[in-house]
Amino acid sequence: MRKNKSFLRLLSIFIGLGLVYVTFLQVKISQYCNLKSPRNADYLIVLGARVNGVEPSLVLASRINAAAKYLKENKKTVVIASGGMGPGEDISEAEAIKKELVKQGINESRILLEDHSTNTYENIKFSKKLISPKSKSIVVVTSTFHLYRAISLAHYQGLSVDGLPAKTPWLAVFKSYSREYLAITKFYLERYLLGFS
Repeated sequence: MRKNKSFLRLLSIFIGLGLVYVTFLQVKISQYCNLKSPRNADYLIVLGARVNGVEPSLVLASRINAAAKYLKENKKTVVIASGGMGPGEDISEAEAIKKELVKQGINESRILLEDHSTNTYENIKFSKKLISPKSKSIVVVTSTFHLYRAISLAHYQGLSVDGLPAKTPWLAVFKSYSREYLAITKFYLERYLLGFS
């Protein structure tokens, strides 16, 4: 009987700590959901997300739409479409971004491709190589759930960026946020405990 009570007590503590941690993560994510982007940025980096064959997923389409709106309002900004090709994708995420931006009236001459990255860290690392050292303003476009980690990774790599949040489609909310909690935890572990480089 005592063993059962001790187990339940430990389980309750564990669940309580888990809820506190998830709440902490959600607060951090929420702080980045309504960021205002500076006008006339030198570069706009659109972070990739899943492509279904050749069609952008709902999450990626939302990012593309946010980027297209910004680019139409800021004519001199150059955009970097970032993302490689993963399983089930017939074209790279970067190519899908470019294709959809062109459909929405963005001139190809304004679009640079970064099509080798496989995760957010590489999105930033490889996109950084395409940015002029003279650049003064860089904006990262990604989903609301992803912006906190994306900006944190950029700053960690010495790249000063602002954020442009793209709405997270309702159908993708549960899956996206659940995965993001794990991804942020992995980032914390690598950065603070394992000497992330």
